[in-house]
Amino acid sequence: MSAVLAADVLAYIPSPSQGVWHLGPVPLRAYAFCILAGIALAVWLTDRRWRARGGLPGQIADIALWAVPFGIVGGRLYHVVSSPEAYFGQGGDPVAAFYIWNGGLGIWGAIALGAVGAWIGCRAVGARFSSYADTLAPGLLVAQAVGRFGNWFNQELYGRPTTLPWALEISPEHREPGYEDVATYHPTFLYEALWNVAAAVVLIWAQRRFKLGHGRVFFGYVVLYTLGRVWIEALRIDPAEQVLGLRLNIWTCLVVGLAGVVAFVVSARRHPGVEPSVLVPARSAGYRDAQAAAAGEDLDPAGAVAAPVRSKGGAVTADGASGVDEGEPSGGRDVASRDVR
Repeated sequence: MSAVLAADVLAYIPSPSQGVWHLGPVPLRAYAFCILAGIALAVWLTDRRWRARGGLPGQIADIALWAVPFGIVGGRLYHVVSSPEAYFGQGGDPVAAFYIWNGGLGIWGAIALGAVGAWIGCRAVGARFSSYADTLAPGLLVAQAVGRFGNWFNQELYGRPTTLPWALEISPEHREPGYEDVATYHPTFLYEALWNVAAAVVLIWAQRRFKLGHGRVFFGYVVLYTLGRVWIEALRIDPAEQVLGLRLNIWTCLVVGLAGVVAFVVSARRHPGVEPSVLVPARSAGYRDAQAAAAGEDLDPAGAVAAPVRSKGGAVTADGASGVDEGEPSGGRDVASRDVR
């Protein structure tokens, strides 16, 4: 392989000279800051979207307290399973599987286990899980985009060698075996970051334009993300588990992306339109009271939110289903749920 040095390329993206700073004995890692910044942006954007469709302030942050830790654990597990050589191969260090600060989070493990945490959080605060998933989807893409800059600081997960003007310079100590004399590579971190931001914009537009609900915004996230990830993953040269000549992550994207298409179509046929309300009875007594106060509802003797009653003209029934109440609302007053935007 002929050597391609950074000096031979007319323009290129330099890599940061370091990714770790020390505050006394405490290491400050850029990778961790990128992940945290992405999470913070996702919570902020999701909270704004959630309150715009009728959710209560604070619910998204409380759900995140469940979803984020679950997601980090799931992401690390998937990374270790999909790239086991560094930990369990020849010369590998199994203990390093716990060194999450060195990088390595698999998005599909993060989504899968994070969804479990989010479901628990939704139950606790009284949020409808499908509404939460739809509201979260654009913010999730933004979080992934910001998090990818952690790979830039770590000089990892880059693509094949290239001399394009936007090639990424990689320091000799971070180059993959067999590429020691090659200096510039495809900046896959940047490709994915730009793709994710564009996909987030498309999802926000599509939700408003087509009134997507019942999980379809999230399924759209799955489809758009996997489309981009397939070609970006094909550029990468870092070691990864191979199945039938393709990286495991490519197969995962193909399967998950197809599942996303099927789920989108099924949801559109079974549940056209948008959920009438993002609120369901909360498991937490505090949230039950907050829901009742926000909706102008009474509490029943057991402490649960009194179910909204549909009046002529159409608001929401007790179970959130559509229909028209043929009688007068209980207590002689109409209670209408907020519209979902």
